[in-house]
Amino acid sequence: MTLNLKKALQLKNIKMPFRFYFLMTSILIILIIPVNSCKKSDEVVPNVSVDIYMNISSTQFTKLAAIGGWEYITGGVKGIIVYRKSQDEFIALERNCTYKPSNGCRIQVEKSGVTAIDSCCMSKFLILDGSVLHSPATTPLKQYRTSFDGTTLHIYN
Repeated sequence: MTLNLKKALQLKNIKMPFRFYFLMTSILIILIIPVNSCKKSDEVVPNVSVDIYMNISSTQFTKLAAIGGWEYITGGVKGIIVYRKSQDEFIALERNCTYKPSNGCRIQVEKSGVTAIDSCCMSKFLILDGSVLHSPATTPLKQYRTSFDGTTLHIYN
């Protein structure tokens, strides 16, 4: 063998273990980091019985007299946001965030009166339907059924 060929073979043998270890380390990092860093929450908002009747003309619920008005009421897991979508349609949303339901925070309606936020994880929701506007939540707020007869609003599941 010539001298150049011997040197080339020696260099190749030196580089091979480094390439192998680099490749194996890279593969391990790629496999381990996604598994540990962004675990999706397996928690779900608990199912509880809701069967609430509200007299909308009561002075207790004056904000609901106008379309676009909203009120917090007791019920559900951490409370309920009731939103008047139209003259005859109401939305009732659970105040428990869907991202980490076991945290101690409640969803709060923002000054706009159209969005709500969880101050723990900063997830933002549209109160017109509970849809997610800003992550980390990926699931909409739990929505309860409503029926309205012109005077009494029934919220149930």
